[in-house]
Amino acid sequence: MPIANRCAYLLQIPTPIPCSGSLQSNRCPSFPAVLYKKWRYTGSKACIYTAEAANRQNSKAHKLNTEFGEVDDEIEDEEELDGPKRRFRAKEEEKDYDRDPEFAEILGSCLDDPEKAQSKMEERLRKKRNKILHMKTGSAIPMKVTFNKFGFSNSYIWFEFYNAPLEKNVHLICDTIRSWHILGRLGGCNSMNMQLSQSPLDKRPSYDAIQGANVEPTTFYNIGDLEIQDNLARIWVDIGTSEPLLLDVLINALTQISSDYVGIKQVVFGGSEFENWRESLTSEDAVSSVHKI
Repeated sequence: MPIANRCAYLLQIPTPIPCSGSLQSNRCPSFPAVLYKKWRYTGSKACIYTAEAANRQNSKAHKLNTEFGEVDDEIEDEEELDGPKRRFRAKEEEKDYDRDPEFAEILGSCLDDPEKAQSKMEERLRKKRNKILHMKTGSAIPMKVTFNKFGFSNSYIWFEFYNAPLEKNVHLICDTIRSWHILGRLGGCNSMNMQLSQSPLDKRPSYDAIQGANVEPTTFYNIGDLEIQDNLARIWVDIGTSEPLLLDVLINALTQISSDYVGIKQVVFGGSEFENWRESLTSEDAVSSVHKI
């Protein structure tokens, strides 16, 4: 009679035993049957072998878990590096802009001599105004346009800004005036030849080349340099012919610049003098500069 050993079924691979007294085949059972087989060894020795096999399986499982655990740790480390650790490292690389000896000197003299501290602060802002960021560069207030004895052949055009223009805004003003001068010098602003703008909108546009060639040309004769003193600027022009379209083109461009980029309080056509403008200042002074057109 076979002896049932409780430890043996862990090691023994179940095998079907054919039954001689039955005509039904049991070679491929529908589920694995646990059978007991007679062992040559005692129960204690079989249990030892079973324990060794279980230890080997446990060691393999532990090894696999360790490998997967290391991979998971690497993924977690990468995720942590992408998160607050990376932001902390980026924050460490930032420079400390609070330690400024010049600014500390201004604050130190604020209580002893407020007027001196204010003058130093204004000088600092004047020198470093190009590095100051403005949230709003333009102005929502419409630009004022006035005429003061303007002559097309010999007159100044005055500009008054809300604040002293930055270097990039000065380049924008210079490029606009330069483009305006080139367009006028080439005869692009001739109100006597407005064929397309005066044609009806419900018809197909047509252009008469002979009529355009016979129109008296208009030429922008000469222009000076752009002079800037703090928030004021002026430029001398010699348009030559009385062509109001040239002025409309310049006013339209300055209106857009005032709205989007740098606020222009007013533009005055004509006049040899303007309030707060000093003829004695030169380009060597801090608030004065001359820009070639």
